[in-house]
Amino acid sequence: MEGKGTEPVSRNKVLSNLFWRFLERCGAQGVTFIVSLVLARLLDPAIYGTIAIVLVFTSILDVFVDSGLGNALIQKKNADDLDFSSVFFFNVCMCLVLYALIFFAAPLIASFYNKPELVALIRVMSLTVVVSGVKNIQHAYVSRNMLFKRFFYATLGGTVCAAVVGIYLAYAGYGVWAIVAQHLLNVTMDTVILWATVRWRPKRMFSWERLRGLFSYGWKLLASELLETVYTRLRQLIIGKMYTDADLAFYNRGEQIPQFLTNNINTATNSVLLPAMAAEQDRAERVRNMTMRAITLCTYVIMPVMAGLAVCAEPIVRIVLTEKWVPCVPFLQVFCVAYAFFPFHIANLNAVKAMGRSDLFLKMEILKKVIDLIILAVAMWFGPFVMALSLLAADLISQVINSWPNRKLIGYSYGKQLRDLLPNITLTLAMCLIVSAVRLLPLKDWVLLLIQIPLGILIYVVGSKLTHNESFSYILSALKRFTRRGQSDTAQGEEKE
Repeated sequence: MEGKGTEPVSRNKVLSNLFWRFLERCGAQGVTFIVSLVLARLLDPAIYGTIAIVLVFTSILDVFVDSGLGNALIQKKNADDLDFSSVFFFNVCMCLVLYALIFFAAPLIASFYNKPELVALIRVMSLTVVVSGVKNIQHAYVSRNMLFKRFFYATLGGTVCAAVVGIYLAYAGYGVWAIVAQHLLNVTMDTVILWATVRWRPKRMFSWERLRGLFSYGWKLLASELLETVYTRLRQLIIGKMYTDADLAFYNRGEQIPQFLTNNINTATNSVLLPAMAAEQDRAERVRNMTMRAITLCTYVIMPVMAGLAVCAEPIVRIVLTEKWVPCVPFLQVFCVAYAFFPFHIANLNAVKAMGRSDLFLKMEILKKVIDLIILAVAMWFGPFVMALSLLAADLISQVINSWPNRKLIGYSYGKQLRDLLPNITLTLAMCLIVSAVRLLPLKDWVLLLIQIPLGILIYVVGSKLTHNESFSYILSALKRFTRRGQSDTAQGEEKE
């Protein structure tokens, strides 16, 4: 790897990498989601409550996997092999230490929740942290060099293998261990395939000086991400302790469905947007335009999906998950509203990171979490559903805080962002009101869905065309360019033959 500065990124390159990242997310998350639905039909909700507690601790460990250094490698203009190798060896050692800590802490966690079975579950599931430590720098290399096509093969291969094993073990009666095996095998296969397809390998070199330089940027992102993860998982920790396993399972399942649908777009956008913005960090106007485009395009796609899912939640849950999961419907509807605005958060936070202001990023996270914890401290005594509502309230406050620095950094204030979002919000609400009226008809669940889903799509597309929605026009234009480019490449290949 050469120590060259980051070159400006063309629009075609951004769109191409966004396409591959989105395709990878859709494929992998789609398989995972389908498997989770199959397992949910096979396993009792209480099992999911138990595994949710384990996932809280493994997700917190995952934050430490790159110590914020992965983002620092992406953001640094002239990162070279010495930087990447230093971070790689540091990460592997750090992950081994983290695993040792969670291994010996497992009995204490099990005792706190009065669940002896958690000891083995935590110790086995936490092995994903060690594997992720080996994979993380390959991820950073792919992101920095915008080679997201490699992610497609690695992630999809790991997900499919894990899916087969998970379903087999569930049918064989292994219960919670089917989910554990699925998670562990997924990360392992992903890592093996990524190492086989990405050329970069660590060199026998290490520099504490380089590591300190990267850490000066990365530690703030680490602290911010740790705050976010602990806070996000805190509700699950509290529900797991104060309420039943079933309550925790319904809360998690209600979040999982909208999270799956939005994460495909958000992860793809986040992965491609940060390196693209970092390449333009010296030109605030370019970063502003990227931020505006990311917010409007992603919300144009996500908002109607979340609104439609909220309206159709009950029949969908009954058909897909069976009657035993119907108590998750109110949670699902609340999370749909929250996740509809996630692109807003991601685009604003990426702009702050790309401009090199990790100090502001950390200050914002601290402020948000102080406010959120006050809200949670009140809500936790009134049951899991009120805790879900409190997350929605905190999310609305976070919108304002996340956008505030960009008023000066890139000249894009919260008011301007809301004005840009207004056409998408108006169109979504109109669609939602019409589709909701269909529920008044005395029809079976599957008939309702056959009417509501096509009707919602038709209303949204026709409404976009009639109102000359700018995001709709941009997406059509981008698809045409991508199609023409594909046809041109095919034609050139045929000529060479």
